[in-house]
Amino acid sequence: MDLFKAIYERTSIRSFKSSPIPEEDLMKILDYAIQAPSAGNLQPWEFVIVKNEETKRKLVDAAYGQDFISGAPIVVVVCANKRISSSRYGDRGENLYCIQDTAAATYGLILAAYALGYGACWIGAFSERKVSQILNIPEHVRPVAIIPIGIPAEKPLKPERIPLSRKIHLEKY
Repeated sequence: MDLFKAIYERTSIRSFKSSPIPEEDLMKILDYAIQAPSAGNLQPWEFVIVKNEETKRKLVDAAYGQDFISGAPIVVVVCANKRISSSRYGDRGENLYCIQDTAAATYGLILAAYALGYGACWIGAFSERKVSQILNIPEHVRPVAIIPIGIPAEKPLKPERIPLSRKIHLEKY
């Protein structure tokens, strides 16, 4: 699929068919995710793959009732390993770079899913503490995104974008 077309056409999907995602496709999606740039090439991302129905229901609770999460055949929780980034960059690595790096990986994951015919939704509204408890995530690893993935059961319109002219600042803000 053409990259520019994917960027323009992709939109958040919140309704999924029950069809499973082949392991080969999931591994492709994750392989594209890890091609993202990262500070110092430290690659601080970690991915927790969730297929278990009970675990998905617990994630719905941790995500303030976003029940479409449980309807996806696969949920990927993207995490930032703060220890990896802080090892070279101290506080800035722990508090910023690992978040930027995992955000880049998350966008790659979502675009790869779209290119393979799947839908996904980037969820950032959740209790990090609850997600960490549910998935047994160690303290030095921070969950930063919950991504349900599956074959879309909907085709929502893409929300309008704020005009670029309102977002550009020449030389100074």
